[in-house]
Amino acid sequence: MKTILVTGGAGFIGSNFVEYYLKNHPDSKLINLDKLTYAGNLDNLKSVENNSRYEFIQGDILDAALVDKIFSEKQINGVIHFAAESHVDNSINGPAVFVETNIKGTMTLLEAARKYWMEKPFEFKSGCESNRFLHVSTDEVYGSLGDTGLFREDTPYAPNSPYSASKAGSDFLVRAWHHTYGLNTVITNCSNNYGPHQHDEKLIPTIIRKALSGEKIPIYGDGKNVRDWLFVLDHCSGIDAAFAKGKSGETYNIGGRNERNNLQIVHTICDFLQKLSPPPSRKLSINHYRELISFVKDRPGHDRRYAIDATKLENELGWRAAENFDTGIVKTVEWYLKKLS
Repeated sequence: MKTILVTGGAGFIGSNFVEYYLKNHPDSKLINLDKLTYAGNLDNLKSVENNSRYEFIQGDILDAALVDKIFSEKQINGVIHFAAESHVDNSINGPAVFVETNIKGTMTLLEAARKYWMEKPFEFKSGCESNRFLHVSTDEVYGSLGDTGLFREDTPYAPNSPYSASKAGSDFLVRAWHHTYGLNTVITNCSNNYGPHQHDEKLIPTIIRKALSGEKIPIYGDGKNVRDWLFVLDHCSGIDAAFAKGKSGETYNIGGRNERNNLQIVHTICDFLQKLSPPPSRKLSINHYRELISFVKDRPGHDRRYAIDATKLENELGWRAAENFDTGIVKTVEWYLKKLS
């Protein structure tokens, strides 16, 4: 049985991946290393906490002694690295922790993998030949697109926020450990995720939560910033494909081909909530949730448009997104309605 180390597995994407992977890979055991910052929540993992193939360890990826101990004692065969500081607003207000966690933390993991899997550069220890390090990254490392075009794997990096710069730095470290030491690495860069377990601070949960409580729904700038939206379980299946079948040293972009601007997102959600759970007149002095939309000052370095070309992942590894935005947002809103009821 293979033992896979998942970092940041109590967060939004990580927890969905843990559930997905245990369900689809009965021959694997998962070790979940998570610091449990504000973004990590063990309630996300209630469904697997008693699974004999799952183990949770609370700890920091910057703790080299702990990481070494996990590699040694658990005989780690692969790493899927989610753990990261990821909120752009927080990176603007406090960039140092993003550099520490996203860059130095990634190096700590890379060094542990190199130490425990390799005899020397380009020579693996016996039994470690197929061990792999998959690094989960973001489309934000590519910067901002104009009105047309898509991010490809060969798009030059142009990060515009402390968050995206720190993720770009971690991507480059993973690339360097492959080319310098021969470590078996794969990088995935994804578009905006949505779905169950997402932290309340993110756009879609904020829209749902604010609407149901009758609060103003804040939208940055003119609301015309465009993102390519990816249902979280489609992201999980893309990571699974890249981890299992991707070529060593390669990058694979994972996108949903679902471009929407923020105004379209908030209108869609408000209209759907209006059908499922119309505002109670005795509690809210509105007739429609759209009345709560409020425009606020745009944040610094706010990229105008992201959109991913997932052709490489689709053609080379046979991946396809199962959800489009219209189907995925229904599942997402219904999940949050149940959670908040």
